[in-house]
Amino acid sequence: MPGKRRKARIAALKTLFEVDSVDHSPDHILERQLEEHSLPDDAAEFARHLVRGVMENYERLDEVIRKNAPAWPLEQVAAVDRNILRLAIYEIVIDNRVPMRAAINEAIELAKEFGGEASPKFVNGVLGSVAATGTRR
Repeated sequence: MPGKRRKARIAALKTLFEVDSVDHSPDHILERQLEEHSLPDDAAEFARHLVRGVMENYERLDEVIRKNAPAWPLEQVAAVDRNILRLAIYEIVIDNRVPMRAAINEAIELAKEFGGEASPKFVNGVLGSVAATGTRR
């Protein structure tokens, strides 16, 4: 059974995926996700923080993805993988609240659960490249 922070990341990922797919309001989507996941207040606030952070840094996060996955045009990366990467890169490069290794491991777990067969390897490869470049703020 996933812990509350993983559940918060799942709610954030589902929100970001829906925003990316159908351009609905992130606030409305996230509140619906928080209701569905029944998160405690601190986990709900963590999910809000993640979504807000990704949305405020969208362009920068996408540029980091492009730089670290040059063989894959961002538009051709599966939407779930793209949003897992945005979430993890936000945590690694901008937020710095969790250890880099923990953020990478969480992203790989999300990729295993929600992505395709190749998603965990792809996510790990891109995030490994991000980690190697030392792009932490």
